[in-house]
Amino acid sequence: MKKNFFQGNLIQILLHVLAWTILLGLPLYFIKRWDVGADFIWLYYINTIIGGIIFYINYLVLVPKFFFTTRKYRYYIVVVIVLVFLYFVSDRANGLVFKYVPHHDNTEETRMHNDRDNLHGPPKPGGVPGRAPFRQMHLFNYIFTSSFLVFFSMGLRILERHTLTEKLQKELEREKLNSELAFLKNQISPHFFFNTLNNIYSLISINAEDSKNAILKLSKLMRYLLYESEQGNTRLSNEIEFMNNYIDLMKLRMSEKISLSVSFPEIYEDISIPPLLFVPFIENAFKHGISYREKSFIDISMIAMKDSISFKCINSIMKSSEEDEPVHSGIGLDNVSKRLNLLFPGRHELKINKSDKSFEVLLYIKFG
Repeated sequence: MKKNFFQGNLIQILLHVLAWTILLGLPLYFIKRWDVGADFIWLYYINTIIGGIIFYINYLVLVPKFFFTTRKYRYYIVVVIVLVFLYFVSDRANGLVFKYVPHHDNTEETRMHNDRDNLHGPPKPGGVPGRAPFRQMHLFNYIFTSSFLVFFSMGLRILERHTLTEKLQKELEREKLNSELAFLKNQISPHFFFNTLNNIYSLISINAEDSKNAILKLSKLMRYLLYESEQGNTRLSNEIEFMNNYIDLMKLRMSEKISLSVSFPEIYEDISIPPLLFVPFIENAFKHGISYREKSFIDISMIAMKDSISFKCINSIMKSSEEDEPVHSGIGLDNVSKRLNLLFPGRHELKINKSDKSFEVLLYIKFG
């Protein structure tokens, strides 16, 4: 959590440089616009530099070292000590600049004002009558300015820490997502590969041509799992081809009691999408939605628009499926939902409806 202020954050550095350029350049504007004395310029620079010291000490040192701990009272103690010390530094510096201020009040108007006050009694202590003492005004301004800088720098640091925490959390979630995706591919590969080879072996003696096509589809499917899905994103056409190959291979062990309906778009925008978004639902349907003894069904469809995809998968629920552990697939439907939340926050809608006889998945994803 202790992030170096100057580490890998060029935009932040440039913003601070721009702010200091404006602050240090303001006196040049005042000199050009109005006839101000050197005492004003010195006072402005002294207070600005001290304000900058307060901001950066609190922002870079005090908040990270003392506030982000369990014993926050140490932070407030150190802040008070620093502010008191810098006040005396500021007061001393201002006193050196304005050591000749009483001479500035030696004007005709001031003398007349003093003469009028003297008629009613002795002069009032604390400086020039009718004006707040300079030290009291400086103390008031210092308290207000330093408090603002302390709370502003603290809030900025807390906001940056929160942003960094969220960023790290998302990176951890992405790493977990990648491992879950790898686990999903591993779950599909060995089990599916073993069953498909057995089906192809049985098919060879019946139809050599169909067995060759099955081997070709299996080869494409495994190539997609091992190589293309490692690139981060893939084309929609590749994903549709993968699902078609997967379904075709699953057909090898289907009986006539199973009704299968598949509808993928033929004309569509070949957009870039994350791999293996839909196959967990298809795998789930084949795993829990078919029976070799009773009539069962699977209905898979997809509608692809220019910037969105609608996917639907409905399958029957067999009694044996209801008695098993909760319906799951590969990394599980819960983890698929987490993956969608991470990849498409606020840009997808996943609905899962389960009845006594059917299990329905509706997924809508908006890209861009």
